[in-house]
Amino acid sequence: MIKKIIVSISLLFSLVSFAQEGTSSPYSFYGIGDIRFKGTVENRSMAGLSVIPDSIHLNIQNPAMYSSLKLTSFSVGGSFLVNRLKTNSREEKAQRTTLDYLAVGIPLKKLGIGFGLIPYSSVGYNIKNTTTASGIKTDNYYRGDGGINKVFLGFGYQITKNLSFGLDAQYNFGKINTKSIATRYETSTNEQIQYSTREINSSNASGVNFNTGLSYKTKLYKNISIFSSATYTPQSNLSLANSRKLALVQAVDGTNEGVLGSEVDIAVADNKIKLPSKFTFGVGVGEAKKWIIGSEITFQNTSNFGNRFNDIDNVSYENATKFTVGGYYIPNFKSFSNYFERVAYRGGFRFENTGLVINNQPVEDVAVTLGLGLPLRGAFSNINLGVELGNKGTKNAGLVREHYMNFSVGLSLNDKWFQKSKYN
Repeated sequence: MIKKIIVSISLLFSLVSFAQEGTSSPYSFYGIGDIRFKGTVENRSMAGLSVIPDSIHLNIQNPAMYSSLKLTSFSVGGSFLVNRLKTNSREEKAQRTTLDYLAVGIPLKKLGIGFGLIPYSSVGYNIKNTTTASGIKTDNYYRGDGGINKVFLGFGYQITKNLSFGLDAQYNFGKINTKSIATRYETSTNEQIQYSTREINSSNASGVNFNTGLSYKTKLYKNISIFSSATYTPQSNLSLANSRKLALVQAVDGTNEGVLGSEVDIAVADNKIKLPSKFTFGVGVGEAKKWIIGSEITFQNTSNFGNRFNDIDNVSYENATKFTVGGYYIPNFKSFSNYFERVAYRGGFRFENTGLVINNQPVEDVAVTLGLGLPLRGAFSNINLGVELGNKGTKNAGLVREHYMNFSVGLSLNDKWFQKSKYN
């Protein structure tokens, strides 16, 4: 039955994941868009904490954790985002529903294998900017969609009882489309000057990168253990095949475009973006299947990052850092009389300097998270629920401050595969 559910969800995911618009953030205008994947719902409910090994939950962030699995695990998750966008003069609201990941983990004694698909980053914005100079008012409309997806395959191997090593390979692919329309008016009469100009840019992305991980655990006192982990992703290249088209259009408020004449193809060079190297180190302490609290710090060398087209002059990049603290508590995972004693209660806090600097203002992201792990009766499977409340950006220097609430739902199905039946 579980295998049929997995096949059905996999087909649904493959149909929907590439067509969805996964973000409503104006900051997705830059680079490769808004980075969406922050762990499975279980990890994300603990602010993205990935230091904790788990025998029934798949940890995609650290491939060394694949060796901790005891059952074959199928994991899928999605989220519903409510985003309030504020400037000094306006406020808007946006909503998005997305599928966030699909992955399978298979234990083979000391070896664990993991593979799956992640919509990694998304572009999704609709911005209007008005400027006035020399008696001419210009309304600029900017829209974008698309993003980068990752297909990954990795393994984790238990070197000793306490130490595991992991490696996964990731193939990045996707398409990003952006459109801008400029309409000019005489400020004295507010009459439109001639026609609007439209520019459409497309970038087809592809590239390969790798992620390595270590996981270590040891007894500290009686049932109390200490956990530690580290992951390192080397710098890699994302190749972009770019195209640009220009046209004169008749447009009302940047929509209902009617092309006048024909579009003109403009030659633009293909280029490469350096995906930054990343190092994460974490440590945690607690009693497995009872309570654990941990913390992680992540460093990204984003100062070498760039935009798809090098014609944006108000943005730069600095090295990014992220700090998380989180954990879980399970009153009594063996309880048969009280269902809520087997529920996992999760929480966490995250602070991130994204590395993006606009108009000399660093873009920061701060969030608190809460979650529940609801076991399904008669199985090791569970439904995971999470909520993330956060703020991103600033209203200073003409930027946008985002107040977001992200509701996540994940399904973790676990079963024994590749085991011969003892009875006919």
